[in-house]
Amino acid sequence: MDPPNRTRTRRSSAMPIVTIQQGPRDTELKRDLVRRVTDAFVDAYKIPAETVQVWIHEVPADSWGAAGTLTADK
Repeated sequence: MDPPNRTRTRRSSAMPIVTIQQGPRDTELKRDLVRRVTDAFVDAYKIPAETVQVWIHEVPADSWGAAGTLTADK
C-alpha cells in the first residue's frame, strides 16, 4: 500500500545536502565533482538538479591524518 500523499510530497520536496570532506583540490576538479554528484542524485531520486546542494569542506594536509600519520608528513 502506498503511503499517504503528504508523505510522498514531504520526501520529494526535501533538499538533499551532500557534504564532501577532502584535502584541497583544483577548482576545475571540484566543479566536475559537484556536477557528477548532482547528476547522481538527479538520476537516483528523480529530482530537479536545483534541489541538490553539494558542500565541499577542504581540510589542509596538516589538519588530518590516517593510519596514525599526519597527512602532511606523508
